[in-house]
Amino acid sequence: MGLVGTYQFVWSSIRLPLGVRLGAPEPALGTVFTIFLVFQALSQFPAGWVRDRSGPTIPLLVGAPLVAIGYGWTAVAGSLTAVYVAYALAGIGTGFVYTVAVNTPVKWFTERRGLATGAVTMSYSGVSFLLIPGIRRGVDARFQQTLLALGASLAAVALLAAVVLRDPSGLVEDDTEQSDRSENAADEPGATHGDSTGGGAEYTWRETIRTWQFWVLYGVFVVVNGVGLMLIGKVISYANEFGLPAAAATAGASVVAVSDALGIAIIGGLSDRLGRERTVAGSLVLGGVALAATVPVGAANAAWAFVAFAGAAALFRSPPFSVFPSLVGDYYGQANSSQNYALLYTAKIWGSIFGGTVASGLVVSLGWTDSFLLAAAALSLAGVATAVLSDPNAT
Repeated sequence: MGLVGTYQFVWSSIRLPLGVRLGAPEPALGTVFTIFLVFQALSQFPAGWVRDRSGPTIPLLVGAPLVAIGYGWTAVAGSLTAVYVAYALAGIGTGFVYTVAVNTPVKWFTERRGLATGAVTMSYSGVSFLLIPGIRRGVDARFQQTLLALGASLAAVALLAAVVLRDPSGLVEDDTEQSDRSENAADEPGATHGDSTGGGAEYTWRETIRTWQFWVLYGVFVVVNGVGLMLIGKVISYANEFGLPAAAATAGASVVAVSDALGIAIIGGLSDRLGRERTVAGSLVLGGVALAATVPVGAANAAWAFVAFAGAAALFRSPPFSVFPSLVGDYYGQANSSQNYALLYTAKIWGSIFGGTVASGLVVSLGWTDSFLLAAAALSLAGVATAVLSDPNAT
């Protein structure tokens, strides 16, 4: 999880040297990142379908060479088209690896599911934070060697995971038979499926998307992704708009990355005790308040208060990435949890569009402060929407 996360969080360090090597304009480099995000999101459903039926090994064996090819091909690419293809393949590979990593704790843990998924998911950004300084120096001095070494490391770790990771004894066989029966059943969703570890019904993906809870989760995830990517991608420019010192702007970017990882792990763990819906609802509302607070402190030139509130916004907006995989397992069972969460994860596509293209349009038309106030309101409303969720097995 941590090493494939470099494709998203180390991209800002790779893009400029890559652009210089290929003579690529800024919009073209932005397209590389968009291609990666889209293919990552779209590949997770087929990856989850395979993972739920055969276990973690096959998806990891598929993902390992693809994540290696992504960096390896980019290292030697002589054209932008080659990089597009490389990052598309990397997106598919990352989707396969991510699906295994985020859903394996769901199948192993019940009482501490939020903490388990949080500990894994936080590494998606946390490992990149540790690696960024070295990778940044490496791509500036030895671009090809650095990317080739990174690709080889990804492949090695993914192959090791394919050997080590297993599902609880008997789960794959039982769940596969259960899933095959349920997809051919003509009764009500979840009515005759075997119980999950948590005591609920086992839903196929077709049954899952027929519940209103799924679409509330989907809408909330669009907002969480959109506002988060807006903050991650624009926090330095946002700080510059207020005329804050360069050191504060740089610190803001670093604090946002660290806070994102901490929120996933810490608040995800708290959800095991406080309740998943309640925890996410309160966290997102607080995230919206913190994001809105960046406007008055930025206008007052309170640089370090700005950094603190930006970090708080990242901290409180990130828990859905650990809580939602657990919540999907709680609501819809463990048998098809990988593919059900993969469907939910496609919300990242729309969130990416909002966090990038739409957010830039809002800044141009409304200005920086109004755009971030609008994002803050959307995040708080997503928290309110989460508060109305209830277990579909109880309705």
